[in-house]
Amino acid sequence: MVRRHEAPSRSTPMHYDVAIIGAGMSGLAAGIRLAYFDKRVCILEKHYAYGGLNSYYTIDGRSFDVGLHAVTNFAPPNVRQAPLAKLCRQLRLTRDDFAMHPQRFSEIRFPGRTLRFSNDIAELTDEVAREFPHQKDAFQRLLTVVREYNDVRLDAKPLSARRVLRAHIDDPVLTEMLLCPLMYYGSAEEHDMDFTQFVTMFKSILLEGFARPVDGVRTIIKMLVRKYRSCGGKLRMQCGVDRINVKGGTVESIVLDSGEQITADVVFSSAGFHETMGMCSDHSQNVPDDPVGRISFVETIAVLDEHPHQLGHDAAIVFFNDSDVFDYAVPNELVDLRSGVICCPTNYEGHESVKDSLFRVTWLANYARWNSLDEVAYREAKASLLADFRRRGESVIPGFSPHIVYTDMFTPRTIQRFTGHANGAVYGSPRKRRDGRTRVENLFICGTDQGFLGIIGAMLSGVTIANLHVLSQA
Repeated sequence: MVRRHEAPSRSTPMHYDVAIIGAGMSGLAAGIRLAYFDKRVCILEKHYAYGGLNSYYTIDGRSFDVGLHAVTNFAPPNVRQAPLAKLCRQLRLTRDDFAMHPQRFSEIRFPGRTLRFSNDIAELTDEVAREFPHQKDAFQRLLTVVREYNDVRLDAKPLSARRVLRAHIDDPVLTEMLLCPLMYYGSAEEHDMDFTQFVTMFKSILLEGFARPVDGVRTIIKMLVRKYRSCGGKLRMQCGVDRINVKGGTVESIVLDSGEQITADVVFSSAGFHETMGMCSDHSQNVPDDPVGRISFVETIAVLDEHPHQLGHDAAIVFFNDSDVFDYAVPNELVDLRSGVICCPTNYEGHESVKDSLFRVTWLANYARWNSLDEVAYREAKASLLADFRRRGESVIPGFSPHIVYTDMFTPRTIQRFTGHANGAVYGSPRKRRDGRTRVENLFICGTDQGFLGIIGAMLSGVTIANLHVLSQA
């Protein structure tokens, strides 16, 4: 019993070998890897759902993925150096744990030109030769450069992808068509892309390819959570971080939103570089001139009463652009309707029995404009975009609209709310920290701002940082 006028004693903070901020793909993978080696690990997640940028939700009895159009890096099982094979070895998983089914095919559509690709690079090679016969040899030389380039090195120097492409490809339209899917699925930069990121995305999308679990991203997330907990890792949900106490250049403690404090020898954060530095009590650790990410998206989702392939649309994913020049940048208006990504999750092998058939369209969006809207204007903007969505659907599937039985939408405001990413920036800061280091000695970045991309890449990011800054130091 505490006597009157006496202050209650404070309990000793819980201490861990490693505390991880964020239960996304990178945080969960890092936790699993560390727990295998008997490290005391605690993952702190401020929301009620796992997955971070790649999560899922249920509304009106229907389930929707957030973020996941496809799992990239679907290399054949015999390619032991492929990212998926490396990940399975590091996390002691099998390919069957991911329950993935490959795409049939996808497309890049520009005016008057279409490049079809699948999980066999030979199909894209033939398509380039058909649409751009004078670029056939140039494309083969580019393939050689991509295959030989070491995109996983942690000390790669910045290099413009457009500059490299101009050195190999003479036709500007082919350059734009190659950049379109790779930038949409992984560039934090506007107008250009770092060549290392370009190679990573080229290999993961065009050389290795797309696959998807029948039940979507929840299959992967639930598998990771089960694995983490079975290894003894602690996972605290709805447990946000209010402040990271920094003293003498190291993390002294983590203060939770509840006021509770915990301590750890090492802290990983998947919240993003700027977001993590903003939590630090020592604000001198911020880097004012470091760029903050701006690339964000809006996505409209329709549930259909027929599968898209039954309505004549067979592609899993379509990257479209309405002119010969691809303008990948934050639009001046709410949304840039000129380009985007169409995803049909049931157009994968083995997905014929899925109950809800979805048709999703993703466009570049302006976070600041969406965030400035009051609630009435916000609803009106979403209603207007739904009309644009129907028009786009009709251009792909004539007679599309009558098949819609339900719609939902998320905007940059939604992304910012559920991820905490400044500007609703899906791909974080344009400057990546591939070794994960910050100016705080025992605080490291994993996930989006570390730089490995996609679902497989995010998990490898967590594994890489765990290996580099904890397990290799043991």
